[in-house]
Amino acid sequence: MFSEISGELPDVLGDFTPGAVGSDRPRWNSVPQAVRELVIGEAEETFARAWPLITASDYREFTATGNRARFEELYFTRRRMLNDLVLGELVEGKARFLPKIVDGIFLIAEESGWQLPAHNAYERSGARLSLPDNSQPVVDLFAAETAALLATIVALLRDELDGISPEIAARVEREIEIRIFSPYLGRHFWWMGRGEERMNNWTAWISQNVLLTVFSLKTSQPTRHAVVKKALGSLDAFLKDYAEDGACEEGVLYYRHAALCLHGALTILDTVAPGLFGQFWQQPKIRNMAEYIAHMHVADRYYFNFADSSAVVDPCSAREYLFGQAVGSEMLAEFAAADRAASDNPHLPGEWNLWYRVQELLVGPTLPAAAPPRPLSGRDIFYPGIGLFIARDEQFSLAVKGGNNGEGHNHNDVGSVTLYKNGRPFLIDVGVETYTAKTFSARRYEIWTMQSAFHNLPTFAGVMQSAGEAFGARDVEVGFDEGSARISLDISGAYPLEAQLHSYRRVASLLRDRHVEIFDTYDGGKPAVLSLMTCLAPTVSPDRIDLADLGSIFVDGGEIEIDEIVVDDARLRSAWPEKIYRLRVPFAGRLLRLRIV
Repeated sequence: MFSEISGELPDVLGDFTPGAVGSDRPRWNSVPQAVRELVIGEAEETFARAWPLITASDYREFTATGNRARFEELYFTRRRMLNDLVLGELVEGKARFLPKIVDGIFLIAEESGWQLPAHNAYERSGARLSLPDNSQPVVDLFAAETAALLATIVALLRDELDGISPEIAARVEREIEIRIFSPYLGRHFWWMGRGEERMNNWTAWISQNVLLTVFSLKTSQPTRHAVVKKALGSLDAFLKDYAEDGACEEGVLYYRHAALCLHGALTILDTVAPGLFGQFWQQPKIRNMAEYIAHMHVADRYYFNFADSSAVVDPCSAREYLFGQAVGSEMLAEFAAADRAASDNPHLPGEWNLWYRVQELLVGPTLPAAAPPRPLSGRDIFYPGIGLFIARDEQFSLAVKGGNNGEGHNHNDVGSVTLYKNGRPFLIDVGVETYTAKTFSARRYEIWTMQSAFHNLPTFAGVMQSAGEAFGARDVEVGFDEGSARISLDISGAYPLEAQLHSYRRVASLLRDRHVEIFDTYDGGKPAVLSLMTCLAPTVSPDRIDLADLGSIFVDGGEIEIDEIVVDDARLRSAWPEKIYRLRVPFAGRLLRLRIV
């Protein structure tokens, strides 16, 4: 789709300025006073802090122990500190933060590698090298993010930096040429796309940041053309793995690194080659990709989650609003504006992408006042591309995940149900623990959060679902009407032969303004036990489960057991309390009926 217009590029591709330059005082003085004070206060705090030291031993820790978090904390703290200082300087404009900004630029320019240790490989599944080889840079997610950060600083503060020394911008440009442009144009990295190989968020995320970098700096026209042509091919490779319905198989957390980065890439291309890329905003598939996040939202910070996504997601920013505007989605623009208005982070303090933060300060305050919320009951949707069913009424929000177990960031969760009542979690998808080497290795499915036994799914004498595209749902039927919403699917194909399963039909129904029903019937050679995951302390009697003060599950089945799970992982604790629960409900026969009120 994109590659077809490579031959139509103008001879001169324009510049892209990611915000307002530091000398544009009217723009920067327009940042609301309360936000100005917040940004300058954080810059002052950062100015007083020491930069983290990063040693070779810190880099090697990943290959030695599998721990990602400790090195990444050092790495991202440097970048967030530099962010804070730059925003403080842009907002204040008095040059007092410039010396420490220069220190941060040179510290990062002198790092041996910008790629994370977990990504330090030349092949998609290749061995991770214990130290970076600076003669053969790897362009990963965060090498590209780092280049975009430095290019954005030079684009917005070039005059101020040149006033100290022209060598500052020159050093940034040399490092980016060596670490990004040369390897990007000179070799093939898996995320660039080749043939039918499946892509993921990396493709859009890195492509956006390379485009941002090449057009923010004073690069040559041949370099710009070469980068654009390669990026257009990658964006085609990225889009091919999305169904027309626009659903992100990696879960809502990755929407912001996938579809929303496609928006960023298109925004840059539309600016540097006016009139050529605007046609793509009208594509139904791109509009569907844009609106996905709004359809996944439940209430407050809660979203329907699956794969490696958390149930609790940060608020929207100006980016989602701008995407809604670009594709002509009033629904998305209204949702993003309202969600942002409910946020207490008007300057995105945890974000490492400086462009996003600049957008937030300059565009965020111009967003319209939040419109009245749209009724939930009108927001049923089915995404056939990933088999995701969502239904709501004024009380319940129900999701059922079909699809297969070979999707990006997959958990073995075919047929799993997620349920909220009155905006509160009822039956949950636990999500994923803090990433380690094991998370993306051959041992991934040894991790409990990846296993079907810890989703709202059956296990057969200990046999769980298997990973891989061959293991999926079949015979899926979906219906929505005024009184009910219903999905029926056979999930027996998600289990291996040793489960001795001939069929397993799950029918999940939302009977609007009444209750939810889950009706499971199976034919197989082993006894079935259904797992139900919740973050509420359950009270069990022979035919019902009471979940704290939220509601009850009426059960036609056998004796129910409760497993208490202590949650001590920081990533999981961002969504769940210190204890969650697995209820194990044995089938008395070949069917099990749950009525949830």
